[in-house]
Amino acid sequence: MMTLSAAALASMLPVPAMAREPAAEIEAKSRAALAELYAGNPKAAAIGERAKGVMVFPNIIKGGFVIAGSSGDGVLLVDDKVSKYFNISSASVGLQAGGQSYGYALFFMTDEKLAEASSDANWDVGSDPNVVVLDKGAAAELDTTSLDKAVYAFAFSQKGLMAGISLKGSRTKEIHPSK
Repeated sequence: MMTLSAAALASMLPVPAMAREPAAEIEAKSRAALAELYAGNPKAAAIGERAKGVMVFPNIIKGGFVIAGSSGDGVLLVDDKVSKYFNISSASVGLQAGGQSYGYALFFMTDEKLAEASSDANWDVGSDPNVVVLDKGAAAELDTTSLDKAVYAFAFSQKGLMAGISLKGSRTKEIHPSK
C-alpha cells in the first residue's frame, strides 16, 4: 500500500523544465557513468554485454525530512545507441532525513521487459517483481552465466548523508530534452 502511494506521489512530482540539461549532456554523463560502473564492477560489465538495453541515470538527487523525493535524467541505450531519454522520480514517507546523489543502471535482459519499460507509458520500477537490485555484496555472489531475471539494477557513485537507496516507489517517464 505504501509503495503504491509513493509511486502515485512520484508521478505527480514536477520536473522543472529549466533544470533539464540538453540531450547531448544527458547522453555524455550517462555514458561516462556507465563506463565508471563497468570499470568498478566487472559483474555489471558482464551483464551489460548480455543485456538487450541499459537505462542509465548518472545523477539522481534525493533529499527530504520524513517526506523525501528523488529525481534524475538519463538515457536508454539499445545496441550502444540512445533510444530515448527518461526521468526517474520517486517519493517516500518514513523515518528519513538528509540528502544524497547516486546513479542507477537498469539492465534489461528480455525484449519484452525492454519494450514495456521503453513504451510511452510510465513504468513503475519499484513495483515490478522482475527487477533485482544488486548491491556490491549481491553482485559479488552473482553467477553471470545463469542470469534468469528480466531486469538487474545497480546503484553506484553514492554521495551524501541519507541512508539507503531503493527503487520502491520509483517511476520512469520519457522526456524530450532540448537538442
